[in-house]
Amino acid sequence: MKASKKKADEEAYLSPEKAEEARQEGNELFKGGKYPEAIAKYSDAMKRNPKNHVPYSNRAACYQKLGEWQLALKDADKCVEMDPTFIKGWSRKATIHQFQKEYHKALDAYNQILKIDPENAEAKAQVEYVLHAVNSANQTGEVDQERQAR
Repeated sequence: MKASKKKADEEAYLSPEKAEEARQEGNELFKGGKYPEAIAKYSDAMKRNPKNHVPYSNRAACYQKLGEWQLALKDADKCVEMDPTFIKGWSRKATIHQFQKEYHKALDAYNQILKIDPENAEAKAQVEYVLHAVNSANQTGEVDQERQAR
């Protein structure tokens, strides 16, 4: 009996309209720099409409702002898993990998964007930037301790 009541409660909570309202509220909080509050709204949007990939991307952006890189990456991964053609999700994923100096993973994500949109100027520029960063590191012969530890 409890299981069916719980399922009924969960189904009653589902609402694409309320999910969109929560997402929009999250967007306003994000613009105001209120990232923890925005995360709560995006999480609510995800619960109300679990099939929508956009709140995952938005929440990943919040986690990036807070320096929570693993949580950001988890949401970005989920976003592109749900919609492999969503460029913003791939862009978030690439940025996270780039920040963590996981250049090969960043390049993979930028190349995925270019498969979807071969004329994407930002992705083209970022591929050049990442390649330059890799080449610079290789030329100096310096060992990046942080990167090596990861």
